[in-house]
Amino acid sequence: MKAIKGHTDHVVVVGAGLAGLSTALHLLGAGRRVTVVERDRVPGGRAGQLDVDGYRLDTGPTVLTMPELLDEAFSAVGDSLAARLDLVPLHPAYVARFPDGSSIDVHSDADAMEAEVLRVAGPGEAAGYRRLRQWLTGLYVAERDRFIGANFDSPLDLVGPSLARLAGMGAFGSLGAKVGGFVKDRRLRRIFSFQSLYAGVPPERALAAYAVIAYMDTVAGVWFPRGGMRSVPEAMAASAARAGAEFRYGTTVAWLERIGSRVAAVRTTHGERIACDAVVLTPDLPASYRLLGHLPRRVVPLRWSPSAFVLHAGVDRSWETLGHHTISFGAAWKRTFSEITSLGRLMSDPSLLITRPTATDASLAPEGRQLLSVLAPTPNLELAPIDWDRVAPAYRDELVGLLEERGLTGLGDSVTVERVLTPSDWARQGLAAGTPFAAAHTFAQTGPFRPRNLLRGIDNVVLAGCGTTPGVGIPPVLISGRLAADRITGGRAAASGSSHHDLARSAT
Repeated sequence: MKAIKGHTDHVVVVGAGLAGLSTALHLLGAGRRVTVVERDRVPGGRAGQLDVDGYRLDTGPTVLTMPELLDEAFSAVGDSLAARLDLVPLHPAYVARFPDGSSIDVHSDADAMEAEVLRVAGPGEAAGYRRLRQWLTGLYVAERDRFIGANFDSPLDLVGPSLARLAGMGAFGSLGAKVGGFVKDRRLRRIFSFQSLYAGVPPERALAAYAVIAYMDTVAGVWFPRGGMRSVPEAMAASAARAGAEFRYGTTVAWLERIGSRVAAVRTTHGERIACDAVVLTPDLPASYRLLGHLPRRVVPLRWSPSAFVLHAGVDRSWETLGHHTISFGAAWKRTFSEITSLGRLMSDPSLLITRPTATDASLAPEGRQLLSVLAPTPNLELAPIDWDRVAPAYRDELVGLLEERGLTGLGDSVTVERVLTPSDWARQGLAAGTPFAAAHTFAQTGPFRPRNLLRGIDNVVLAGCGTTPGVGIPPVLISGRLAADRITGGRAAASGSSHHDLARSAT
């Protein structure tokens, strides 16, 4: 593994999102002095927060998996997950609702999920689920260290027994076809393949390797931190500060002062000069490249993931059909993916993720109220330059009407507070193509082919975050922070390999 040469005593981390905070904790644990520069006044980055009339909204990710990666980051500085966060396991992880009126509770517990599959689809599908679960667990074990958790210096780094093992497991075939080889029921196939949308690719075109995302939420489990998702970056920042990190909130980086091939200082819009030995950049890739004045050459331009329209609503009633996370599937499937990834159209028959965090933590809303977020995948702005400032109100009403038809009777009249986020809002935050999900995980943007966290010609800058290795989602972003720290320290930070193996064994 290539590492930064020369002194790395003082590192400036640009961005206090989950990637930057993970980097900071791992660097502090390795004895580095760390300064974190964040343009917002609170930590979190894309895991944002908004307080409105007594409602505590999470404006970023809502699904938390693989909490042991958080514990690994805390442990780097002698802290612990248990001391910092109160995590509640979600049972079920999701409620999946289908257009025929049926619903399936998605459990991470093997016996509970087998019983649910038996109830809705019969013994043959229950046996297929068991085989699928074993395959998902084996896939995670095969990918964990050599594919997900590794720094790549070249595509050749993947060549070897690990690659052969993945190929033998069918990891480089179609995700949709692979899942369909285990379960035939269309509802089950959707439950175990829709996660590819997180990676920006339809199930039929996604590599089966990305079934590892389904492992994370349907096998390893889904959790929720009391206090909301904002509690995660807040806890990480507090831990880093206790370990000696200096935080500069409300501070925007203007440019990087370079001497030859090294960055000597970070310059802020306040006119401050922060001298450093190394820099970790966690903004979206184009923003990081602009700061560096450096655009890596690619044979094929980056392809961006779909984006999302999100309605956050405080409501004065509840619905028994909603879990903490509910997936409301439309009847269309392939057409839906084609619309948002190829045709540049809004979904004609939307599948939606509805999160009700007050199901687990009532303190996030005023007494007697509920908090909902409704996420509708959309094309990104590069594929479909929609005028969202004009379209958003009508699309909001369309989604509310659709959800009322799907059983959330009276939703429109129950809303007391709301906020809408659109691709245009993401673009105003500086996110390329107006998507919070960064570069899509196509084959040419996966593993060793994803934009590297080291850049040729710049000797002491490392990238972290969802645009670089290993990719999109809370677990990959936390790993990206550790990988960035490894590039600076020259060696892998202490990893909890045994705990990962224990988790995989217990999952089967």
